Amino acid sequence: MVILGISCFYHDAAACLLKNGVVVAASEEERFSRIKHDRSFPQASIDFCLKSAKLQSSDIDFVVFHEKPFLKFERLIKTIAQTAPLSLRLFQNVALEWMTDKLWIKSLIEEKLNITKERIKFCEHHLSHAASSFYCSPFEEAAILTCDGVGEWATCTYGIGHASWKDQGFNHIDLFKEIRFPHSLGLFYSAFTAFLGFEVNEGEYKVMGMAAFGTPKYKDKIRALIKIHEDGSFWLDMKYFSFHHSTHKSFNRRFLDLFGPARNPKSRFVTSQTSLYDDVILPTKKEIDLNQYYADIASSIQKVTEDILVHMSKALFKKTGLKKLCLAGGVSLNCLANTRILKESGFDEVFIQPAAGDSGAAMGAALYCYHSMLQQKRIFELNDVFLGPDFPNEEIKQFLDKNGIRAQYHEDHDILCQTVAESLTQGKVIGWFQGPSEWGPRALGNRSILADPRDEKMKDVVNIKIKFREPFRPFAPTVLAEHCHEFFEMDPFDNQVPLKFMLYTVPVKRKSAIPAVTHVDGSGRLQVLHKEDNPLFYQLIELFFKKTGIPVLLNTSFNLKGEPIVCTPDDAYHTFQNSSMDLLVLGDYILSK
Repeated sequence: MVILGISCFYHDAAACLLKNGVVVAASEEERFSRIKHDRSFPQASIDFCLKSAKLQSSDIDFVVFHEKPFLKFERLIKTIAQTAPLSLRLFQNVALEWMTDKLWIKSLIEEKLNITKERIKFCEHHLSHAASSFYCSPFEEAAILTCDGVGEWATCTYGIGHASWKDQGFNHIDLFKEIRFPHSLGLFYSAFTAFLGFEVNEGEYKVMGMAAFGTPKYKDKIRALIKIHEDGSFWLDMKYFSFHHSTHKSFNRRFLDLFGPARNPKSRFVTSQTSLYDDVILPTKKEIDLNQYYADIASSIQKVTEDILVHMSKALFKKTGLKKLCLAGGVSLNCLANTRILKESGFDEVFIQPAAGDSGAAMGAALYCYHSMLQQKRIFELNDVFLGPDFPNEEIKQFLDKNGIRAQYHEDHDILCQTVAESLTQGKVIGWFQGPSEWGPRALGNRSILADPRDEKMKDVVNIKIKFREPFRPFAPTVLAEHCHEFFEMDPFDNQVPLKFMLYTVPVKRKSAIPAVTHVDGSGRLQVLHKEDNPLFYQLIELFFKKTGIPVLLNTSFNLKGEPIVCTPDDAYHTFQNSSMDLLVLGDYILSK
């Protein structure tokens, strides 16, 4: 049984291939097109998935799209009618995009894949999200919470999942409650993302980083914009927002009257706690005070969002009585909120889809078809995310030879890792390119930029000189599993699967030992590395540990600002050449400048 899941036409287009109930390949389209958050039909991702499984489109039993276009179109038309004439531009956008393309997705899939319409299925957006987490989890039964901007009508759903493992039984997901557009926690957070000068669907994690520099002194002011009910539902006061009728604005004049002018996206972010690094222009008191205000707004919206998600999770726990929870939807990439959900909601175990946003819905659509529509037994559990394109040494050598690039070859991985570990102790920044690329937005040791966490200056070096991004952005620590308790406060995180995927923010114990991966609030977005999950990456950190006594590396995604994570050796070399990176490791080859 071969099932292809597809998501596209909003953001983070992707494809995922399921073979006899097991995910065998998955990738976001941006990795191939090099357009960040590419929303187009994921033809390159589909081609990759089929090629990796040695299949052709004729071998596909079912193609499943991650949402129901006509239901989404209904929501748009009703919204336009209710908000006219403010929605004129939205109407023009709908007429242009939907009447010519999006409504006819079945015909498009039929044409692109040469597959009959009977083999094309559709899954509601939040069911795709729910399935993407529950059917990837180790749980036979769990509560489910999905939360994002908006699907067809739903913005959040509550549910329960039931599944049989290899024996007789049934698989079922019951989403028994939903919150509907325009009342959206994801769009609520995104409105403040835009206000703080960042791009919606791109800059939300920047708000999380900025929040650590502020205090939540405006919580009550923000909290007044949203009414929370005891059952976990909420209601937005829409007179402050415009995302329900505008294609380019999230908030309106009333919002600005309440919170003041929006932050200039081109301005620098400087407070009394941020580093200037090599910026010779000293900030004025006025500039610092203004930026501190924006930091306090970021802290406030972050805390309000956390409070709401914890309240929703508690209500779901009370309703279901279950001890296990599955999370999905773009809001589930909010690591600070995930941490509080685990600590405060009552659930003992939480599983989070590592590609929680719309890309993950492609995986969920395929899994929902196999398990819920076709009632096939479960045999799959998502234990790692290395599902993307792989480039063996032979292909890397062909790339190097073709372009006349000199490199050292180390067939012995002991020598390879010794060389890289020693370079890290010398303050060098490494581009690390190994094996299949990761599924989702986190680099987990196959497409990573690595540095020494002991050197506080590495924060500025990697942010400014390597990635060309804002200096306030934090970095993730990757720690060997056997030593995580020595450096991080692990209660109640022990044995939580999402720790492998950088989906929790954990307090750092030994801050002075690893300052480069300790954020200003004393936390780190932790990846706990087990040897069986990535043996070569584990070997590298183990050798670094033997040299330094620190079983931790600074690990950030292998990309420059505004670009997707690298996919191919060519992408990696481009990034290496266009930054101040010191070494590039392509498989068993080491390149230096």
